[in-house]
Amino acid sequence: MSATAGASGAAGPADMTGQTVVVIGGSAGMGLETARLARARGAGVVLAGRNPDRLRQAAAELDAAGTAAFDATDSDSLKKFFEELPGPVDHVMSTAGTPTYTPLDGMDLAEAVRGFDERMALTLGIALYSRDKVRAGGTLLFVGGTGGRRPGIGLSVMSAMTAALPPLVANLALEMAPVRVNLIAAGFVDTPLSASLLGDQLEARREELRTKLPIRRVVGPDDIAALAVHLMCNEAVTGATYDIDGGQQLIGG
Repeated sequence: MSATAGASGAAGPADMTGQTVVVIGGSAGMGLETARLARARGAGVVLAGRNPDRLRQAAAELDAAGTAAFDATDSDSLKKFFEELPGPVDHVMSTAGTPTYTPLDGMDLAEAVRGFDERMALTLGIALYSRDKVRAGGTLLFVGGTGGRRPGIGLSVMSAMTAALPPLVANLALEMAPVRVNLIAAGFVDTPLSASLLGDQLEARREELRTKLPIRRVVGPDDIAALAVHLMCNEAVTGATYDIDGGQQLIGG
């Protein structure tokens, strides 16, 4: 027997039939896998992202209820997206944003400030513009990281964002109530974005993690999706940050 979305401590996959999940950054990686899992549980999905071609492909694969191609870091475009979004919806997840590695000796200050400001503005903008669209008991779910928790060369901006997101999400949980707001803090996840950032160093990084991580494997987008859907369906969880890095923080790598 499947657990219902509001069941406390229930085992087994939750039935999301009749629910609508909006995924910003839903055309690839963690967002696409979350949309795929939500769809498999019976939810309808709306996918948003920058790349129209990838969105069309993902929408056809999942039989999505709708798509929207826009830059989520543009406040006007984000506001328009939510204004035009048929409501109510049940869950909004955002995986938008790219890790920022900027050593001080090569830093462009304006670019560094812009990267930090865009990430904070995106999180606040989604909360602000979705207020009249997400049903009571629904979810806003953001994806951040754990990599900036340890000091390191080039991590100044990312460390600041990593530290800022958990208290921001906790405060939004109070202001958005009874809509729930949570944060997934991921370590290295084997996604197309990771491949584009690492290039020919990708396989070496995978092998290093397979050897060193306590779980002895690399975290994949399906792992993030499983946690994301759990947080959407467990109505007792809000204001929380959930780490998912396979123990990467424990080994400092």
